Amino acid sequence: MAASEKKKKRRKGPSLNDTGLKDSDLQEAERLHGLLFGALENAAEGLGKENEVGDGFRRDVLGIDAGEEPAAEECERKPAWIDEEDSEIQVKEGKAVSAAEYVAGLRAQHAKLNPGTDWAALPSEKKKRKNFDSELDSDVEEDEDEDHTRILRENDELVVKSKVRLPQGLIEVSRLKDGNADEPSSAVVRSVEFHRNGQILMTAGFDKRLRFFQIDGKKNPKIQSVFLDNFPVHKASFVPDGSKVVASSRRKMYVLYDLAHAKVEKVMPPVGRDEQSLESFEVSPDSKVVAFIGNEGYILLSSLGTKQLIGTLKMNGSVRSLAFANDGRQLLSCGGDGEVYCWDLSTRRCLYKIRDDGCVNNTALCVSPAANEYFSTGSSSGVVNVYKYQGLASGGAAARPVKTLMNLTTAADTLKFNHDGQILAMCSRMKKDAVRLVHVPSFTVFSNWPTPKTGLQYVHSLDFSPGSGYLAAGNAAGKVLLFRLRHYEHA
Repeated sequence: MAASEKKKKRRKGPSLNDTGLKDSDLQEAERLHGLLFGALENAAEGLGKENEVGDGFRRDVLGIDAGEEPAAEECERKPAWIDEEDSEIQVKEGKAVSAAEYVAGLRAQHAKLNPGTDWAALPSEKKKRKNFDSELDSDVEEDEDEDHTRILRENDELVVKSKVRLPQGLIEVSRLKDGNADEPSSAVVRSVEFHRNGQILMTAGFDKRLRFFQIDGKKNPKIQSVFLDNFPVHKASFVPDGSKVVASSRRKMYVLYDLAHAKVEKVMPPVGRDEQSLESFEVSPDSKVVAFIGNEGYILLSSLGTKQLIGTLKMNGSVRSLAFANDGRQLLSCGGDGEVYCWDLSTRRCLYKIRDDGCVNNTALCVSPAANEYFSTGSSSGVVNVYKYQGLASGGAAARPVKTLMNLTTAADTLKFNHDGQILAMCSRMKKDAVRLVHVPSFTVFSNWPTPKTGLQYVHSLDFSPGSGYLAAGNAAGKVLLFRLRHYEHA
């Protein structure tokens, strides 16, 4: 009986008051008891207070006030497990922070750095996040306002259609195998032009042949050669839809070559006209009309469908050059009187006329394909003027050139914009290596090309491929020099 009572007393644990110790020994025992078991008792009390966070912590870190305490059943979820060691952490800082408050702060910081998905958040958590991010959102809105203001201040294009801005100063050009290396011309190459697919190059000249080459930059094999009897070609051009070729000579007639059927058709001179030569012409962008330069300031409009004359236009002086606007509704012309005319093809009337600044005799004309942004004129003295196309309508000061280029010293025979309007090529056949490429956005000439070793000789014709990846130049020696413009990826 006595033994069982002793066992029960052992299970209950000894009491410090029943040990019979002295007061000094009792105090020492209590101190040791607190050191050994006090942390565990405090931890047990702290487990029930994990969610009790100070008002200052809620306001500064979580961004909510004490009065916004949500319902417990809405914001609390049953934890999957509880780590008892978290409550035993002692943070030794200048300011005492309880373990529960420290854990809550870490969780808030983690939520800030790693925001969760919206679909997994409770409604109360979404409200907290909204309050917490309100200050950040105001800063972001201020940055966006600054970006919008900057965009409105600048006049740069906001959407660039698959093109990269061409840097000024230097242009990366490399020479490839000649475009007509398989069969060079035996006379001057008067025309070079790329097909719309960018893979076919046509050459034509005084040797009375149309030649077609497949351009790959390495072999450039010949596809076909067409002989035109008694027809030295002064100009040849693809119809914009790519189905035919229009060729002209110093003859009363012109030639249509059907690419699909390999058929040559001679078109007789227009009825009622007595032009001795139809050597210069331009084809409209819609492939419906071809405009020929006639005698005594006349421009002849012929239908490619019916091969009949459909109208005439009359300038005050002789006509030297023509250029269609990109929509095909207007035609520009210039010539011996030093003026540029803008014609409405639907009414056959002259809409505008401006004086080409500093020019007496025009020799070349070209319109930029970049939404009719610019047009350029060349003169017999080598001066090239660049105008804003919209300046035609207003006249006066707006019709003055935005840039005058003085890089050529002999007559500017050929002007050509590339497909995106960033490069203007100008050349003169009267002087050796007289070719220059102009960076249109800055109106500066590329200084590194051509060089004395480029070997252009006397260039009579040039053309860019549809993607501006290639530049072809036909010279008086019967060669078509081919160059790769590295800035442009596609041919």
